[in-house]
Parts: sequence; C-alpha cells; structure tokens
Amino acid sequence: MHTITYKPIGIVHSPFKDSKNVPIQTAAAKGTPGTVEVFSEYAEGLTDIEGFSHLILLYDFHLVTDFSLMVKPFLDDKLHGVFATRSPARPNKIGLSIVRLTGLKLNCLTIEDVAILDGTPLIDIKPFVPAFDCKETSEIGWFSDKIHKLQSTKDDGRFCKK
Repeated sequence: MHTITYKPIGIVHSPFKDSKNVPIQTAAAKGTPGTVEVFSEYAEGLTDIEGFSHLILLYDFHLVTDFSLMVKPFLDDKLHGVFATRSPARPNKIGLSIVRLTGLKLNCLTIEDVAILDGTPLIDIKPFVPAFDCKETSEIGWFSDKIHKLQSTKDDGRFCKK
C-alpha cells in the first residue's frame, strides 16, 4: 500500500487556543465564531461557495500524537472500537465538521458552530448539500444512551500532545 500525503489548503482559526474545553461536536458549539483562512494559491477554489449555508471541513488533528483501536470516548467511560467513535486518536488523524458559512472576503471564510482548535490545518472544504448528505437514521449505536451528555461534555485534552 502506498503512503498518502496531504498538503494543507488553509488554517482554521477559532477561540479555542488549547484542546481543553473545546466542544466535542459542532452541535455543542452553536454560534461559536471562527474563520477559515484559505491559502492564496487555493483562493480561486472558493468561487461560488457563498451560495451555501453550510460547509464540510476536513482537517488534520495535528496535536494528536498516537492512536488506539480501542478508545474511551468523551461521552462514555467504556472502551469502544475507534471506528465506532468520533475520537481524534485515529489511524488517520482526519477530522470532519459541518459549519455554518456566514461570510466570504477574499480568501477568508467566516463561519459559526466551530468546535475546532485554533491553528488546525485544513485539508479540504466541501459544500454541505442535504439531498446528498442527510440520511434518515434510527440506529446510533452506543451513542443512543449517551447523546444527552453532548452539550455539557468538553474536550479534556486526553488525545493531544501535553
């Protein structure tokens, strides 16, 4: 298998300067402002993006140093397989957030509902299109009896460099 390498296309800026106390999902970060600075060589790729209310951001969990196939996620005290969690301690440290787009000026996007650490390298941006991306679901696994903790649970730094 070959090695996959990604070059960041920009940087996410947020009010969160260290991993502790970052909301663990965008649903718990409602209204939290941020910006996405897209590097100038990629700015043309933002053409027509202002027509979308929400964006999917793919980014690198750059402060995560290791991974485990079994993790204790923020919403539970029990170990789960990493692929059954949203833990940042993954074999490929790729994060995904759906944020609200509130503005565009040159190569800078203003966004809301940010649950991303300041200075996070951005890998890609995709428009969120409900007809493509929304699926009716009734099964959310072990989350079903833990989801009530989402609004009150914050990152405690367990997965990041000390």
